[in-house]
Amino acid sequence: MTFSICVREEYEDESGEDQLRFGVAVTTRLPGVGTLCPFASENGAVATQSLVNVDLGRKGIEYLDDGLAVEDALDALLSADDGAPQRQLHGVDAEGTFTFSGEECKEWYGHTSGDNYTVAGNLLTGEAVVRETAQAYEDAASDARTGLGDETDAPLAERLVDALAAGHAEGGDKREELHVQSAAVVVERTEDEEMEPYYDDLRVDATETPIADLRETYELAREGYEMAVERYSEAYEEDDLSGSDEDGE
Repeated sequence: MTFSICVREEYEDESGEDQLRFGVAVTTRLPGVGTLCPFASENGAVATQSLVNVDLGRKGIEYLDDGLAVEDALDALLSADDGAPQRQLHGVDAEGTFTFSGEECKEWYGHTSGDNYTVAGNLLTGEAVVRETAQAYEDAASDARTGLGDETDAPLAERLVDALAAGHAEGGDKREELHVQSAAVVVERTEDEEMEPYYDDLRVDATETPIADLRETYELAREGYEMAVERYSEAYEEDDLSGSDEDGE
């Protein structure tokens, strides 16, 4: 099942300090993909899929948090996994990327990577799904670097949803007989923020329109975040919401 994208981006925070953000987005023609496949921390992003072994994602992130390079961490986990031929595993850390598609994954399967991203998928309508997912992310990232386009400051979560949409438009998961689908996006960053964006960890667990629903969920979460920043940012800075509003959470 599944196609997904993992990315690493450098940026400057409001104080001019260099920071990193990591993101992963995934969709499939089964429910609950957000509970199984995407993993991220301030040290990297990992996606585990095909015949899913959740421990590959969970332990992969733990290894990255312990300081291992993504290639060493994920390769070591696969070497100890008897089911590796049926796995797909890919991810990024602060310096590198890793991609793996076992020879027993179901057609069409494959992966690609760039300087700061990886994309992989299996049981897809064709290679174009992976290619267009990667191209959509590259185009958006290029626009952001050069200051072109209408959404040059779009949050990473939004651009990851857009990348999934591009792959979905090319056919996505080929199992049309499975109408219950899901999608998820997770973003983590090195920056220590007073209010972490609500839209950086979102899931749509069971739907027939996963990308549209994930986009709508993102848009509502971003709207809610912006409203909360306007209303509660001063209280967050003081770390005391109790006196700001009886309805605050």
